[in-house]
Amino acid sequence: MAPRVIVLMGVCGVGKSTVGRRLAAELGGAFEEGDAFHPPANVEKMASGRPLDDADRAPWLAAMAAGIGEWLRRDRPTVLACSALKAAYRAVLSGGRPGVAFVHLTGDPALIAGRMAARQDHYMPPTLLPSQLAILEPPADAVTIAIDRPPDELVAEIRARLAL
Repeated sequence: MAPRVIVLMGVCGVGKSTVGRRLAAELGGAFEEGDAFHPPANVEKMASGRPLDDADRAPWLAAMAAGIGEWLRRDRPTVLACSALKAAYRAVLSGGRPGVAFVHLTGDPALIAGRMAARQDHYMPPTLLPSQLAILEPPADAVTIAIDRPPDELVAEIRARLAL
């Protein structure tokens, strides 16, 4: 059974939103931005250059997990862009529900930092990349995709590897 909710995960700057929008469009589904689920205090904290802790992330994860439950009930393909850096976060998001798949976008830290430095109008400063890399627990149960190619090639690989 093909997954109905695909969580594109990885540290900031790997292209989760760019790839996610394209993947959702190709699937005729919806795209959801994980950043939109953050309470204002989290956004303010990150914008000031301070990393979030697990207590900060708890309401964010709970809101996305509830969203995933709703998206599964709608039975429409949905792509969620969300860092999901720790195994415990991914467990909250999936809730053990079938139909949820994780795709880990990964790449060289220098490439990612360069992408972040080039972004405009994003609250996440490049100075937070090291803290994200430090807490990242690479998933053993996800499709892992290197980001050193154009987004359309990444989407094609995701579709092939998830049989979408």
